[in-house]
Amino acid sequence: MTRNGADLVVQTLAENGVRMCFANPGTTEMHMLAALGREPRMDLSLCLFEGVATGAADGYARMMGTPAAVLLHLGPGFANGMANLHNARKAETQVFNIVGEHATYHLTYDAPLTADIAGMAHTVSAAVATPDTPEAAAGATAHLLAETSHGGVATLIVPNDVAWAETDAETVAAIHTPRPGFDADLLADAAARLRAPGAALIVGAPCITRRMAELAAAIEASTGAMVRAEAAVARMERGGGTPPMTRVPFHVDFATEALKDIRTAVLVGAREPVAFFAYPGRPSRLLAEGAECLPLCAPGADAEAALEALADLLGARVTGHTQTPATPAEPDAAINAEVLGRTVAHALPEGAIVVDESITNGLSLFPMCGEGPAHDWLNNRGGSIGYSLPVALGAATACPDRPVFCITGDGSAFYTLQALWTMARDARDVTVMILANRSYKILANETAKIGAGEATEATGPLMSLEDPAPDWVKLSEGQGVPARRAGTAAELTEALAWAQGEAGPHLIEVTM
Repeated sequence: MTRNGADLVVQTLAENGVRMCFANPGTTEMHMLAALGREPRMDLSLCLFEGVATGAADGYARMMGTPAAVLLHLGPGFANGMANLHNARKAETQVFNIVGEHATYHLTYDAPLTADIAGMAHTVSAAVATPDTPEAAAGATAHLLAETSHGGVATLIVPNDVAWAETDAETVAAIHTPRPGFDADLLADAAARLRAPGAALIVGAPCITRRMAELAAAIEASTGAMVRAEAAVARMERGGGTPPMTRVPFHVDFATEALKDIRTAVLVGAREPVAFFAYPGRPSRLLAEGAECLPLCAPGADAEAALEALADLLGARVTGHTQTPATPAEPDAAINAEVLGRTVAHALPEGAIVVDESITNGLSLFPMCGEGPAHDWLNNRGGSIGYSLPVALGAATACPDRPVFCITGDGSAFYTLQALWTMARDARDVTVMILANRSYKILANETAKIGAGEATEATGPLMSLEDPAPDWVKLSEGQGVPARRAGTAAELTEALAWAQGEAGPHLIEVTM
């Protein structure tokens, strides 16, 4: 069968299980777009900004466990999507980028959109390829899928003449390798250290499963060691009787205080905890000076198997967890971090997916929701702002039968508000909560902590969203998403019931 290079790429993706493409195409992707349209196994979603497309692919893959494709236009289009590709890389999410490139013979003319796509791609990708023939395109596609099968961003750069050239070549199957295991030689040492005073077990993974949380709790009960999850985990199964896992605090002072007595940290799928930033007079390493790390299981390896083996060696038994739900907030209470946590925890439906970018106002959300019904919690591991709206779109695309809650600050939401339009167009069941404190509050907190002093008359406006104050109800309705405003616990409870009672996306502006 004669096909062109674009067909070969798309059909190779489909043959290897890729079923979704979030697209923001341009001229150099028209053959690729046509090929995607000819492939019945592939679904398509238009995103108005490339950062929405890359973030949606991240959210989709986190929930599906299989990659989504992203179609991007040349170097500038890839650049627009890089922030959320950074987040996907840090989350160890498998995302497959298809980036159009000028025809090979056109590159010599340095046309206006010519750029070093490969150079940019290498900064956020685990594997990059630029095939120079349509026959090479299938092999490159399969190779990239295999290289990133255990997590990571892949970027295929397709010159336009490679896409349109006809070929009789066949699709190629990706050859996957088994997921890496844990270091069995360190198992006995890890068990002995966890029994000793001053020990911690730090758990991380692209997904901390319910079973992992149960095993970690059993190990904690058996040894007395401190158990912590990494500060941000890409996905965590929680609630419904799952033992709650406390995270390493984000704030450097709280983190160093929490870990000050730890002499040995056994790492299972986690990296050594470090501060998000450098601060004058504060350490970069969060563990005390002289503390040791024992890497039983590398990030991306089989962390659940490592915990199973560790629990078995320790004789740790999994027992049930008795939940202690948070008490409801007073109905007329103004919404602050605690009231927000109590109200959302009581409204959380069974099987929900929570995408968290609440930042300064979310301190109570995580622990209170953990004592609620079964749900998944998605966090931003990369720290690049504007992740939550696109990731929520992708999660809802992957799991259309599950309600998705997106909880984000107003400053963060501005980065990728175009995701609302795609939510409306694709009729995704996402309830977006915009925490409207009219400021970049995290910066106000950080400026003093980093030793830059208090905000001044000159710098204060750069941290404020008051002049003019954004109207998120109007912004949302302008994208086709119905919206309401809530300022008390009762109003938020009513708005959440409204959003859950209707199909499609809804937005609630939560005035803080």
